[in-house]
Amino acid sequence: MSSRGRFAPSPTGPLHLGNARTALLSWLAARTAGAAYVMRVEDLDGPRVRPGLEARILDELRWLGLDWDEGPDVGGPLGPYRQSERLPRYAAALERLRAAGLAYPCFCSRAEIAAASQAPHGASDEGPRYPGTCRALSPAEVARRAAGRRPAWRLRVEPGPVAFEDGVHGPVAHDVAAEVGDFVVARADGVPAYQLAVVVDDAAMEVGEVVRGDDLLPSTARQLLLYRALGLAAPRFAHVPLVVGPDGARLAKRHGALSLGELRARGADPRAVVALLAELSGLADGDPHAACTPRELVGRFSLARLPRAPAVLSPERLAALLS
Repeated sequence: MSSRGRFAPSPTGPLHLGNARTALLSWLAARTAGAAYVMRVEDLDGPRVRPGLEARILDELRWLGLDWDEGPDVGGPLGPYRQSERLPRYAAALERLRAAGLAYPCFCSRAEIAAASQAPHGASDEGPRYPGTCRALSPAEVARRAAGRRPAWRLRVEPGPVAFEDGVHGPVAHDVAAEVGDFVVARADGVPAYQLAVVVDDAAMEVGEVVRGDDLLPSTARQLLLYRALGLAAPRFAHVPLVVGPDGARLAKRHGALSLGELRARGADPRAVVALLAELSGLADGDPHAACTPRELVGRFSLARLPRAPAVLSPERLAALLS
């Protein structure tokens, strides 16, 4: 597989410095390798998608100095590049899993799963570990329950660690069966789960290397199981540590953090923003008056240079952007 890279923002909130840093690093990884770079909009979470935000995010990324070879605004041979326009592909993937007996209907509500006495807390994005309540329902019982409630669909997960080599963190392994259990691949309302959609899309768009925030590191083992189940080649993964405030918590308004749009509106120099993001990534020396374009960082970039610890952004350093 090629080393094609991608960035996949969700138009559910403004682009903050942490998102912008991930975008910059994924862009640098692709451009350093001389690879194509893909922009994909992950807009499946309908109620949370905000009108106009997609255009704003793409505009702000361009203001920062990033470009892409394929995307919703420029087209490309492997589109469409909005997930909301790719629903038939996810439905086909789910049907393959169902036909192979790898996915089964689940009629449990979140409250029922949480109330199960044998359900210890698992991965935070999945909630409590799924105890397998619907795993072995008879066809007659499935039909009876389906008459009163639409099911979600879960992937059957076998015990044992799922191991991979991360480009930043090195060897990683998660036992999905023990930590999460059989996980949802399609919701009861028919919307594909993030895990399924991202696997289908990265494979279809021939993405060879995924650079993303390490809040998604626990998702990777689940995605690798889906690549295997669907017979797809998995990309390489590199999970970059998040940007945090001085208190160690994820960067937020209480730290004085501004969105990229707010920085732009207040007159920040995009080259100074890029220099700050480079500093937070171990690619620059921390001069508060430094300025550079993404192109100037291509020669300095390597995954090996990225710190494994979260990047701490002080209010003083943030204020220097506007001085």
